[in-house]
Parts: sequence; structure tokens; C-alpha cells
Amino acid sequence: MASWTPLQKARLTRWATYASVGVAVFLLLLKLWGWWVTGSVGLLATLLDSAVDIVASVTILLAVRLAQQPPDNEHRFGHGKAEPLAAFAQSIFIAGSALYLMVYALDRLMDPQPMQAPEFGVWIMIAAMVLTLVLVTFQRYVVRVTGSTAVMADSWHYLTDLGANAAVLVGLLLAAYGWVDATLGLVIGALVGYQAVRLALNSANQLLDHELPEADRESIREIILAHPAVEGFNDLRTFRSGPKVMIQFDLELEDMMCLHKAHDIAEEVTDALHARFEQADISVHQEPLSFRNQPGHHQWEIESKPCCRGQCGGCCDKCS
Repeated sequence: MASWTPLQKARLTRWATYASVGVAVFLLLLKLWGWWVTGSVGLLATLLDSAVDIVASVTILLAVRLAQQPPDNEHRFGHGKAEPLAAFAQSIFIAGSALYLMVYALDRLMDPQPMQAPEFGVWIMIAAMVLTLVLVTFQRYVVRVTGSTAVMADSWHYLTDLGANAAVLVGLLLAAYGWVDATLGLVIGALVGYQAVRLALNSANQLLDHELPEADRESIREIILAHPAVEGFNDLRTFRSGPKVMIQFDLELEDMMCLHKAHDIAEEVTDALHARFEQADISVHQEPLSFRNQPGHHQWEIESKPCCRGQCGGCCDKCS
């Protein structure tokens, strides 16, 4: 969002991680109280999951702080990969939670367990679900503003907790029908596992420098070609590194253009790209237009404007 500066986005991302850790600690204590009173195995399962949440949330908090550190001599492209790395680790936590939930549900199907004071457990789970829903809503807002992969991963983790808590709540409400709780647990566990796989793939794509979405690449093409002195470009390469976007390309300019003018044009194109991608790290290589048709010179696609002798002075193969 244009109204948010990079510094404000960074601060908002950090607040999301602080909220996550705080909620995880509070939920652990709340569920510990509920399990102590009811003896519910379902509450015990969510209690253990909340303990995992604390570890995961602290991991995300540290990763976000690291990703926001400026480049240094050892990390000259910055530390942005810390976010998708933490998100990938988070996907493993989520997959583990899903597997645990499914195993627990199968055990309850085969060996139903009675519980004490289920109505108290119901109120504990309702309070936990409301608090979790507030946190997830805040996290989704932060993701829309900042695009943080780590916060998105944490949001999915708490969303899976919401589903697991709902299953436990239904089980508490229908304490006499243990198979309902167990069946819901199996279904939710399968859905959670599916989301964990999606999150792992998205994080892996960032770690492997996957290209930006085609809509973003098309915006980059339009911005570059909009400059009147630019004849075209080639070898566009892009990827996301945490909060930053990396953009590299070769800018095609007239053969006889002086270096000062070529530099000014590259700076103007860079400024135009920064207006669209605020936290972008942009590398531009200027090259003569006549190189366009040299065999083996280009590795990726070539984007060009219509060319004629009047524009480039007959210096390129296309005009001769």
C-alpha cells in the first residue's frame, strides 16, 4: 500500500510477531487451566500444540528481525531470506500438528475417553478461539500491507489451531458422542496438512529465487518501455527476498549515446520502478542496441520497441 512507508511496514511486521508470542503464551496458560479442571485429552492436545506455537512464534519473531537488518559485508544482498526460511520451518511445525491431530483422532475413535466438567472446557475453548481469531485477523491485515512471508506462515499456523480448537469444542459439546470429535479431527487434520504443503512450496519458491508473479513482471515491462529513450531490454530476472524485491535487466540504448546520458536514463527507469516497488533492489546494465541480434548474447526474453533509422541512426541490424 502506497500510504505505508517501508519503515512503518517493518514496524507493523514486528508488532505482528510480538502479538503472536504474547497470544501463544496466554493460550498455553489458559488451556493448562482447562486441562487441569476437565482432564480432557482434547484440551491436552491443544495445550501441547500451544507449546509448539510458542517455539514457532519466537522463531518467526527472530526471523523477521533478522530479515529487516540492512546489508552488511557478509550479506550484501541483505538478510531477506530469513523470512521464507522461517516460513518453511513453520510449515514443518504445521505438518507435525496435522499429523498429531490425525493420530490423536484415530486413537479417540478406537478408544473413547470420558471427561470431567465438559462445560468448563467449552468456555475455555470459546475464549481461546476468540483470541486466536482476533490474532489471525490482525496477521492477515499485516500480510496485506507488508507481504511478509513469515507472518503469513504464522497466520496459517494459528488458523490450523482454530480448526483444531473447533474440533475439540464440538467434542466437548457432544461429549456423549466421541466419534463426532474424532471424525472432525481427521477431516481438519487432512486440511491442515494440505495447507502445510502449500506453505512449504511457497517458501521453497522464495528460497530458490522463483520469478515474481507474471502480473508484477508485466508491470516492470511497461515501466521500462515507457521511457522515451529506451529502445528495449532483455534478460529480465526477478525474485523476492523477504520484504525486498530483486530486479535485474539489460537496458538497450542507442549505440552512440554518451555514458552520462545512458546513466541518467538508467536512473530515471530505476526511480520509476521504485515508485511501483518501494523496497526493490534494482540492477541495470546498459548495452548498445546493436547487440540485440548477436547470437548467444541473451539468455532470456527480449522486449523491444519498433525501431527505425530515424530513432537509432541506422546502428542496429534491424534497421540496416
